[in-house]
Amino acid sequence: MHSVKRFIPATFVVLWATGFIGARYAMPWAEPFTFLAARFVLAAALFAVLTVVLGSKRATREEAMHATVAGILMHGVYLGAVFWAIHRGMPAGLSALIVGLQPLITAVLAGKFLGEAILPRHWAGLAVGLLGVVIVLWPKLGAIGGGVTAATLTASLISVLGMAAGTIWQKRFASRGDLVSATMWQYVGGAAVMLLASLAFETHAVIINGELIFAMAWLVLVLSVGAIFLLMVMIRDGEMSKVASLFYLVPAVTAVIAWALFGEQLNGLQIVGMAITTFGVALATARPAKA
Repeated sequence: MHSVKRFIPATFVVLWATGFIGARYAMPWAEPFTFLAARFVLAAALFAVLTVVLGSKRATREEAMHATVAGILMHGVYLGAVFWAIHRGMPAGLSALIVGLQPLITAVLAGKFLGEAILPRHWAGLAVGLLGVVIVLWPKLGAIGGGVTAATLTASLISVLGMAAGTIWQKRFASRGDLVSATMWQYVGGAAVMLLASLAFETHAVIINGELIFAMAWLVLVLSVGAIFLLMVMIRDGEMSKVASLFYLVPAVTAVIAWALFGEQLNGLQIVGMAITTFGVALATARPAKA
């Protein structure tokens, strides 16, 4: 089991990176809140089935409440704010750069609320990782236009705070119960927020086609089930500052996937940035040598 767990971080990063590719296929055909509401409802239903098939232990009322709060923050606030900002014209590169602040914010919150010791080596790794993310995304920042407004910038910052707070909440209050049951309640929370936002702000216009169906299937099965479940395992078993630092690798992996699938440019400077990011994450997550 320990040998299998070694592959969880790398697998999570690759799966999480494909979420941005799925969003690229989906967003032209559905409004963000409506799409996310449908995605979270499907994910919650799928996890409900899994709890029966796997015989998972039912969550207590307190466990369900804490998991729901974590889901509101990690899924509803984080993804809802990111999708809304991009839908309103925020360049994806700039949005990803702002979201790149999440590991640093999480490390600060982990030190304050979880009592985790963040060593100078960890801070150095987080700083180097952020530098690498900036280098990877730098070519995309030239597309900044009218979509950068006070509203979209605020939404991007809210998304960062939502993900950081959600992972801390999950670690502190919702990691002791059954992970399958807890994840189901997370999606109940995320779906509730997105349903309310969809009813309040959107027209619910959806164009059903092959791209939308593929994106929904991929994001539900691969992201909402596969990647999120791996994230829950890492949050339960690891230190939050180390888990959060893995998010630095996502823009680099996304850039490689976009280059392979869509022919997006990938220059030498970005490759250097990927190497710097990888080094920073290694520095932040490396275990001290045993005496």
